[in-house]
Amino acid sequence: MKIAFIGLGIMGKPMALNLIKAGHQLRVYDRNAATIAELKAAGATACSCSAETVEGVDLVLTMLPNSPHVKSVMLEDDKLAEKMPKTAAFIDMSSINPVASREIAAELAKYGIDMLDAPVSGGQPKAIDGTLSFMVGGKEEVFNKFKPVLEAMGSSVVLCGDVGAGNVTKLCNQTIVAVNIAALAEAMQMGQMCGVEPQKIFEAIKGGLAGSTVMNAKAPMMMDQNFQPGFRIDLHIKDLNNVVDAAKAVDAPIPLTQQVLEMMKILHHDGDGSCDHSALLKYYQKLTGEVLHH
Repeated sequence: MKIAFIGLGIMGKPMALNLIKAGHQLRVYDRNAATIAELKAAGATACSCSAETVEGVDLVLTMLPNSPHVKSVMLEDDKLAEKMPKTAAFIDMSSINPVASREIAAELAKYGIDMLDAPVSGGQPKAIDGTLSFMVGGKEEVFNKFKPVLEAMGSSVVLCGDVGAGNVTKLCNQTIVAVNIAALAEAMQMGQMCGVEPQKIFEAIKGGLAGSTVMNAKAPMMMDQNFQPGFRIDLHIKDLNNVVDAAKAVDAPIPLTQQVLEMMKILHHDGDGSCDHSALLKYYQKLTGEVLHH
């Protein structure tokens, strides 16, 4: 399939590489020359501008930071909706406000273009190995047509409902992940202060009910004080702000989400916004003055 891929950052680049490995023809553009060189070497067609990427494609994919970026690319500044073939479809893999997804889909419908919102979970490691989880919203027939494309980048691809349902599900995911990481950091810090080695706590708990993918991924990072981003705190703040907006619209109570969001905001103001979200541990280390270790 001939695909335009917009957004080649920490997640987008490995996702694009997996599409090339699966045999798809990618057209790419990015301001980062090194990224374009790497993708070109892998077999992608390097374009001089975003408009050139959509020439003659079957599908346009975006992996961008937030709602305004997607609107800018598709409808406002780059206006790719006007330039892409009307026979092509659009899949936004960004994590954005579901209201924005529905607004973008409504505008694209005026051009006769179908849209899916398909945010992902799994962070950079799963983007690299092609085992992301896709939460998708849109028409079932469009989903079925392009599901194999998403399966080239992920191990789980689930249709959750109409357009916007993907991002609603992603917001649920981000709430669960954030609260899990905060609880993990709180428990590990408390356990160490009570005299038990964090590694022993991790080994004892991970096989039981409290064990989770979050624990397996983040506990070792916390004990190593390794906060290199797989998913940045600033991006998680963006997602939780979208949770707040979505919850407010339907009057849903989210006290745990609100608390973790405030913790992340404190870390942002401390200069840790570019750290991995496992750096929620730093919130507790700052309060206690004690550093978690193995």
